[in-house]
Amino acid sequence: MPFDGLRVLSLESRRASEMATLIGKQGGQAFVAPSMSEVPVERNAEAFAFADRLFAGEFDAIILLTGVGTRYLDQVLATRFELRRFQEALRGITVVARGPKPMAVLREWNIPGAILIPEPNTWKEILAVMANRPERRLAVQEYGRTSPELLDGLRAFGCSVLPIPVYRWELPEDTGPLREAAARVAAGGFDVALFTTSIQLPHLLQVAAELGVEDAVREKLRGMYLASIGPTTSESLRELGFPVSFEPSHPKMGILVAECAAAVRQVRLDA
Repeated sequence: MPFDGLRVLSLESRRASEMATLIGKQGGQAFVAPSMSEVPVERNAEAFAFADRLFAGEFDAIILLTGVGTRYLDQVLATRFELRRFQEALRGITVVARGPKPMAVLREWNIPGAILIPEPNTWKEILAVMANRPERRLAVQEYGRTSPELLDGLRAFGCSVLPIPVYRWELPEDTGPLREAAARVAAGGFDVALFTTSIQLPHLLQVAAELGVEDAVREKLRGMYLASIGPTTSESLRELGFPVSFEPSHPKMGILVAECAAAVRQVRLDA
């Protein structure tokens, strides 16, 4: 089989079991260490201030960056405002969905006519879509960390932009598997690493530093086959000084595993 027994590390959190199964089906020895948790921003004054302005008709469009964040925003606003008022308000403005996950939430809420950002769903594709749009009063549902490239790009079009922080990324409650992953990487225990979001590597390095093995982890990672799910994650890896060996044809977890396994097999055949 394509991985042919190679030791494959994944830092996937939300779909950890599914990732382990996918790697196993491709013949890899999977070790999946959840590396993050998505924590809703407490006492979200920014979200409530956004809602006041939304309900007053002050926005032409909203850009929804994640499905999880869209749901969180709805849940946060429902603690203060009438149930489903946020959903109703979305029907009165242009809604832009960065990929299939926020789009699936919109379909569930029966909100038609949303603009779907094409793959690979990065800030660059959002700017390309918004460049010729008439909407100029924008809100952006953020995730984990802000995207200055997106916000600055929208403002360069002459738009007013309100970012809405909804949740932040933290280490998982149980860091045991992630700590084990760092120790194994430092000892040369993996051949391949799969990254599915940009925060995974920083969290791995954070735990490695706490264990006193960050230098070893960095050295061993540079000798591994590093696969990234798409441009945003790849950019994060390169910013931290790590070359990206592979990106899949589509930013989907199953495609990442299958195509990475085939690519690794070809590399071994060519060696």
